[in-house]
Amino acid sequence: MSASVGMLGGARAQYHLRQMFVFLNMYPINRPEVIVTFAPDKFDQDGKLRDDDTKKFLGQLLQNLANWARSLGGEKNS
Repeated sequence: MSASVGMLGGARAQYHLRQMFVFLNMYPINRPEVIVTFAPDKFDQDGKLRDDDTKKFLGQLLQNLANWARSLGGEKNS
């Protein structure tokens, strides 16, 4: 996940991190790619996220992270 004040939203940084993950044999959560563009417009003065599309993508990303953690044995499914 990345955020930026501009249009790219950290997309290049994510790309380079993925390259490093391959070299280090790490397993990132690949989907969804969360790239928050124009981030100052998507948060209120208190730092609370108010953009519904971004909330949706973040929710999916966190769910995928939880699923990945479960698959590694962190929590037994009933």
